[in-house]
Amino acid sequence: MIQPSEIRRWSGKFMIDTGAIRMAINENIKEKLGLKNGSMMNVALADGSIKAIELIGGIKVRFGDRACYTDAFVLPGNTEPLLGAISLEGMGLVVIPSEGTLEYNPKHPDGALFSLK
Repeated sequence: MIQPSEIRRWSGKFMIDTGAIRMAINENIKEKLGLKNGSMMNVALADGSIKAIELIGGIKVRFGDRACYTDAFVLPGNTEPLLGAISLEGMGLVVIPSEGTLEYNPKHPDGALFSLK
């Protein structure tokens, strides 16, 4: 069992991208966290190009008192990390564009609501 002192953490800012399905970190964050190599996946980028990008699983993301486990694509160098739709929904968060903030979803104040329908 891993000890709490062995847990690697990174705290920083993400660009919130509701058009991105998954989260993306950069190579510097991957290195700092000591994450193992993942699998290469074909990814459609915002500019319409398709590139093979590494996907790493088993990442815990936290916002306030909410958290979820997700996977993340690894972008080159020090590219700005992205927080996508799966992470936002997994933590029950909504974007408030007029204020440039994230808030807990008022429809689900006790946490995210998942559906298996």
